Amino acid sequence: MSNETIQNMHRVLELQKSLNIKEGAPSLELRADRLDRVVSMVTKYEKEIISALQDDFGNRDPVMSAATEVQSVIGPMLHAKKNLKKWMKTEKRKAAIAPLGPVLSLLGAKAEIRYQPKGVVGAISPWNFPLNLALAPLGGILSAGNRVMLKPSELTPSSSDLTKSMIEEFFDESEIAVFTGDPEVGAAFSGLAFDHLIFTGGTAIAKHVMKAASDNLVPLTLELGGKSPVVVGKSSKIKETATRVMQGKTMNAGQICLAPDYALVPEDSVDEFVQASVEVTSEMYPDMKDNEDFTSIINQKHYDRIQGYISDAKEKGADVVEINPSNEDFSQQPHHKIPPTIILNPTEDMQVMQEEIFGPVLPVKTYKDVSETVNYINSKDRPLGLYYFGEDSREKDYVLDNTTSGGVTVNDVISHITMEDLPFGGVGPSGMGSYHGHDGFKEFSHAKSVYKQSWLNLNKLAGLVPPYKKKEDNPKSA
Repeated sequence: MSNETIQNMHRVLELQKSLNIKEGAPSLELRADRLDRVVSMVTKYEKEIISALQDDFGNRDPVMSAATEVQSVIGPMLHAKKNLKKWMKTEKRKAAIAPLGPVLSLLGAKAEIRYQPKGVVGAISPWNFPLNLALAPLGGILSAGNRVMLKPSELTPSSSDLTKSMIEEFFDESEIAVFTGDPEVGAAFSGLAFDHLIFTGGTAIAKHVMKAASDNLVPLTLELGGKSPVVVGKSSKIKETATRVMQGKTMNAGQICLAPDYALVPEDSVDEFVQASVEVTSEMYPDMKDNEDFTSIINQKHYDRIQGYISDAKEKGADVVEINPSNEDFSQQPHHKIPPTIILNPTEDMQVMQEEIFGPVLPVKTYKDVSETVNYINSKDRPLGLYYFGEDSREKDYVLDNTTSGGVTVNDVISHITMEDLPFGGVGPSGMGSYHGHDGFKEFSHAKSVYKQSWLNLNKLAGLVPPYKKKEDNPKSA
């Protein structure tokens, strides 16, 4: 089956590339229609989407699924459609050379940028938000006028199969095509000669994707992850801070690329922070084992991985606080649920401080001076997100000015990704390139520079046309 799928991928790529050349850039009306079809598609299949997610996860919070997998797909499409005409306009630039300033414009020269579709965009999406991360990027990809080939995750087969059947109902394969399959299919997909490739997933796999794409010099957008820190400022409101951190940490059971990965808390506030975290989490989830509001870990492999982090921390001396208000026995359960867990006094040799957690586990480190938080963050790979809590603007600016991360949310976690008018992306090991809104349109467009020269021969006037020497200086002219 893999070989057949791989052959079909090559066929569709050739079809889409040839039509991209033959038919040229799609009109504003066609782009808007494609965006509308995405909205109609997820609206029609909302119940089936939530059901598929339940099948894949064992238990997936249905309210959060509706918000993060349906509404969060509709939003980018509507935003793109609303702004499409403005984005597509030719962008005027100044016709100027440094020494001459605006003289060229005065002489009739013109400079502009025309945004062209790149052509065929490949998209590899992960399992943690399987509909959102497959479909939300279409806001930028389709508004830029591209055709699309999607490869969803094999770890969420129900969601991936539904994505394929929905797309086939609403789109011709020359517009969007979906290819499901095992890692062999994924590896072949990443090696195709796309005009652009967006990959969302882990850093380790991204290295293989980047290497495969390099064979055809395919430009990349990599949306990865990393260990996104929370800096709890000394002026923060501890109860409110704990509430928002734990809301973000327990959403999708922490299986979010932007989930707060560890917290840096003033040493004289750590007991209050932990107590507040236990209280607010117990209010949200008075029980968890059979509570549909509390999401399962995706599969046994990831369940064992996260449990391994907790066991490793215990063995190396960390204080572990399990938030289990109903004292439920999680050793016997139909799904892979792990209660929210706080790890105090983690050391650098613990796996939980070395790997992206991607689960409901929160290490908490203490500090005396805020400079310690900046130094610690800067000693690690640059994260996808950074979160600062506090009312001290000088301290906030100190943290933001002296650290580098893909994005920042102040006094909350994760929320900057919901801002459609802000670019979303990582930096270094947490990713490259960014999308959302106008930045997504530009990410998936080719910005073609066009310069129209004045008929006045400026090179000749500047003495840059041979012969360079004056006649009286040239003996051959005699």
